Amino acid sequence: MRIAIDAMGGDHAPKSVVEGALLAIQSNPSLTVVLVGDEAAIRQHMPATIPSRIEIQHTTEVIEAEDEPVRAVRRKKDSSMVVTMELAKQRKVDACISAGNTGALMTAGLLIAGRMKGIERPALAAFIPNVQGKASLLLDVGANVDAKPVHLLQYAIMGSVYADKGMGIPEPKVGLLNVGTEETKGNELCKATYPLLALSKTRFIGNVEARDIMQGSCDVVVCEGFAGNVLLKAIEGAASTIFSLLKEEFTSSFLNKVGAFLLKPSLVRFKKRMDYAEYGGAPLLGLMVPVFKAHGSSSSLAIKNAFLAAARYVENDVNGLIQQELDLHIQTESE
Repeated sequence: MRIAIDAMGGDHAPKSVVEGALLAIQSNPSLTVVLVGDEAAIRQHMPATIPSRIEIQHTTEVIEAEDEPVRAVRRKKDSSMVVTMELAKQRKVDACISAGNTGALMTAGLLIAGRMKGIERPALAAFIPNVQGKASLLLDVGANVDAKPVHLLQYAIMGSVYADKGMGIPEPKVGLLNVGTEETKGNELCKATYPLLALSKTRFIGNVEARDIMQGSCDVVVCEGFAGNVLLKAIEGAASTIFSLLKEEFTSSFLNKVGAFLLKPSLVRFKKRMDYAEYGGAPLLGLMVPVFKAHGSSSSLAIKNAFLAAARYVENDVNGLIQQELDLHIQTESE
């Protein structure tokens, strides 16, 4: 298996990307990594002898965080992100990853790789940890700010397949993010989407409120990108605040420090369950090739886990299974 990564994308690139790639090939003996970017910069963080399962594809340009996505993708043809996507399109690699500009990655996916048959708008999925020790899949979290009911139906189909085959959750429960659980609640988008999901072959359980997601009320949550992005960042902000307050309290007195020492194993487990690095990358569902978006501030651990998540995606042929489900849906509608 060959997976390419935009080695210049992200806040800590290329150091964290190279370190993460080295960890990934140690964890998965069938994996070969293609690092795409400035070869000189990449080699600064490589061991003297480059492992045989690490390859470098030199590029001369980088798409920056402040670049306008469409213009950058069209003009920076030799950028690490564009070349990474081209490798995937040409089937020279099985999947691609980037921790760079999200808008540019989405644009590159659409302009270079293209959409799957039956998908109008791809969706960016994210993992929300819950009290059951698992995670719920939330999509869309920002690939498209607006959406139509049919888009949310497509998100539900894609999310269900990924939750099953990519996350190991059989018969995943699907919920529609809303302000109330009653069928008649919500804005026009939610009201129009509800009957589509109810008639779909997904395991739709109805509307879910944001406060119930981390309780594990459902496995897949669908919404338009605006609401999803706001929810995701609110959860990230709340988690960061909780950790900061706990640290402040546990270091405020000698007794608290003793308590923190005794609780350290539990606190480490708690932090691990809430850490995005444990989930690695978020799949960009609906494109013709497997594409994963890693967090902009990804550590080497997050990059390693992004590789492992992408590898599972490829091994389980998630894209092929999504296309099968979409074809069945299209066939049902035509009948």
